[in-house]
This record gives sequence, C-alpha cells and structure tokens, in this order.
Amino acid sequence: MWDFSIGGALGMMGRTLPFILMRIAVYFGITLGYILITGVGAGVGWGIGGFGDADFRATTTMWGGFAGFGIFGVFMYWAREYILYIVKAGHIAVLVELIDGKPMPQGRGQISHATTVVKQRLPQASVLFVMDQLIRGVIRAISGLVRGILTVLPIPGAQPLAGVVSAFLRVAVGFVDEVILAHAIRTRSDNAWGAAREALVLYGQNWKVMLKNAAWLAIIVYGIGFLVFLVMLPPAALVVYLMPGAWAAGGVVFALLFAWSVKAALLEPFAIACMMQVFFSTIEGQRPNPEWDARLEQMSGKFRKLKDRALGDGAAPHPGAQAPRPA
Repeated sequence: MWDFSIGGALGMMGRTLPFILMRIAVYFGITLGYILITGVGAGVGWGIGGFGDADFRATTTMWGGFAGFGIFGVFMYWAREYILYIVKAGHIAVLVELIDGKPMPQGRGQISHATTVVKQRLPQASVLFVMDQLIRGVIRAISGLVRGILTVLPIPGAQPLAGVVSAFLRVAVGFVDEVILAHAIRTRSDNAWGAAREALVLYGQNWKVMLKNAAWLAIIVYGIGFLVFLVMLPPAALVVYLMPGAWAAGGVVFALLFAWSVKAALLEPFAIACMMQVFFSTIEGQRPNPEWDARLEQMSGKFRKLKDRALGDGAAPHPGAQAPRPA
C-alpha cells in the first residue's frame, strides 16, 4: 500500500513536541482570531443597524462580519511568510535531524536550535517563501505528467478520469513541497537554490513512488479533517448563534476553520514526517538524472527560474553528480 511507517511518523511528532505545541498555538490562534474579529465586525454592524429597521440591521450585521473576516484575512496574508519561516521550516529542520539520528535539544531549546539552522540555510523569510512558491509550481508540473499519460492511453473514459486524478493530485502534492525544503536543509549546502533544484530532479525521477504515497496521505489527512469538520459543526453553530445577528453560514465557515487548524497543526506534520521517510529512503544512493533535469527545464518555467537562482548563488549541484550526503 504505502511505504511510510505511521508509528515512526507519530514517534517523530512526539519527539518534536515543542514544535507541535507551537503549531497548535499558532493555527488555533489564527482560527480564534478569525472568530473574534468576525464577531467584532458583526457587532459593529449590528450597532450601526440600530439606525434603521430590522432588515437594515441584518444587512449591516452581515457586512460587518464579512468586513471583520476580510480584515483578518489580509493580516494573515502578510503573515504567511513569517509562519512558513518560523513554524514550518523550523519543524522541518528538527525532523531532518531526527531522521539522521542526531541529538535533539528539548523544550524551547529545540525551537531556538531549529531557528538557527534555518537562518544558516535561508537567511531571509522572503527567500524561503519565493523558493516554496517555485517548488510548488514545479511539483504541479510533474503531477501534470500523470494526466498527460492517462489522456493518451487507449482506455474508454480515460480523459474524464484524468481530470479527476489531476484534481486529486493537486491536493496530494501539498505534502511534497516541504520535503523538497527538507532536502535543501539536509544537504547543508551553501546554495539552497541548487539543493532544491537537485531535490526536484530526484523527486521527478521517482514521481511514481512519491505521488502514490502522497495520494494515500491525502486520503488519510483529508478523511480525518472531514471528521473533525463534522464534530465541530455543533459548537461552531453555537458560537455563531451567540454573535449579534446570528450569521447563518458562519457555523459552516467556523467549522471549516477548526478543521483547517487541526490539519495544519497536527495532520500536516504527520504527513510531512511520512513523506520525508519515503523520499530520503527512495533517493538513497541515487544520482540526479540529467534527462530529468532537462525535462523539468523544458516543462516548467518555475524550474527554469529556480535553476537561474541556483546558478546565480554559486555553483549549483551538477545533475550528474552524486547526491550530497549529510555530514
């Protein structure tokens, strides 16, 4: 079925408990922030609605809630680079060291240690964010190969099936980009762009194994996420009921936010730990294939941009060279 160890991934999460707690605080804090600011906006709208009739008050309450939700959404849009840099990249750094069997600090010292490692590899949050976006684009291009293969197969109904598979893989590859970042941290290369380029070539030449495991993880993670959504619907509806104006759709929105926070805080690190197991064991002893390097350069403009950055930052790893091993 799959090539990862669920017990091993859960064990890695337990040993990085400080980061799990930080993720819980951050992502549940974000959900709480959305609820509070939406409530404040609805309350302001409800107060303004006092100058009109009941229909006017319902309208201003609704738009006040929308405004509060949107304002906090803008704030989170600007905070996304910091969250990626401190929360996600830091957790990846300690997971890498666990896989390599290195001693790990405990408590808050683990977070400080991880922050130092990340800053050594990627000094600025904006650099990591740009790299992550380019990596996502290349991974989407690789997953698009599956759709292309299905559309040319002489199978009745293959084209509609290809569309379904492509949509599913777009969800599944969300667990892969951080594995590429893990490789960039693991190699300890001074050229993080070059390390990411090499990891993408290795990922491309092992796309069948990686996408199979990513698909299984998508089923597990989103299945659990849906159950969380169903469990959180009643309390979310109660929160909405206590707000001024009782926004009808708010219960569904807030339940989705709670399910997202569980996914981001607990299920994503589990999926990343699983994918790191698969990726590092699969590429063990492999050399990046020059043909895949050329294929990715041809099919993905984002890979070309990443490659240009790699060459600009120094000598990028040659695709025919032995993959770097951790020291």
